[in-house]
Amino acid sequence: MTGTIKSRIKSIIAEQAMLEPDQISDDSTPEDLGIDSLGLVESIFALEEEFDISIPFNANEPDKSDFDISNMGTIIAAVQRLVAQKAA
Repeated sequence: MTGTIKSRIKSIIAEQAMLEPDQISDDSTPEDLGIDSLGLVESIFALEEEFDISIPFNANEPDKSDFDISNMGTIIAAVQRLVAQKAA
């Protein structure tokens, strides 16, 4: 399941960045991928819809949120955590 979540997240972000999912590494930042603030908001909405989760509105402020959007690895971990919490 975890691998499936990761691949779905990468597909969503890749679509926003107009890249192929295999071009995205866990270390990639939204800036590295050419995703601006509007694109990031659209990506967050797409992730919420895909996984039926609610991402904190202050996700762009990691010190105020447990949803860190600084790179793909932290985004994937945060979405996986929210999906697991929903399933519990």
